[in-house]
Amino acid sequence: MASLFTPSPTTTSSSGDTIYVAAVPLKAAAGPPQLIMSMAYSLNISNLQHFMVLIKPSSPIRQEVLVFDFQPRNPESIEAAISLLSGNLIPGVVLQRRLKNVPRQRCWMVGPSKGNDAMEMAMEFNKSWETDLRVGFHDCRHYTNGLVLYKL
Repeated sequence: MASLFTPSPTTTSSSGDTIYVAAVPLKAAAGPPQLIMSMAYSLNISNLQHFMVLIKPSSPIRQEVLVFDFQPRNPESIEAAISLLSGNLIPGVVLQRRLKNVPRQRCWMVGPSKGNDAMEMAMEFNKSWETDLRVGFHDCRHYTNGLVLYKL
């Protein structure tokens, strides 16, 4: 007999995990990368942000939030900073991390996932994601949009 105090598996899985999008300002390491970022800001490219997808599991047991994002393989290198201005392709990488909580600022709820396991769907999407990064054409914004629209 099911307990009145514990949600049944069908109750928790039908609601889906909750999907969020978060943004943080782009930062550069000290030295040449920081100089190039300053040049970009002086050219009125001031809306430089890094976007990522957060998945909050629907489990009744408190779990960490999963973060999925796409960024340059070496984000603090001079090559990554130069590519920001030049539009050249650079090697990228899809990352998965964990946070204790959903951020309170610069984070927006997209809604519940359509499937039972958003993390599995995100990992499936990541397998097909092309990792050559080109700012403005195939970057964190495109990754975030693609992942949110992909069965999530």
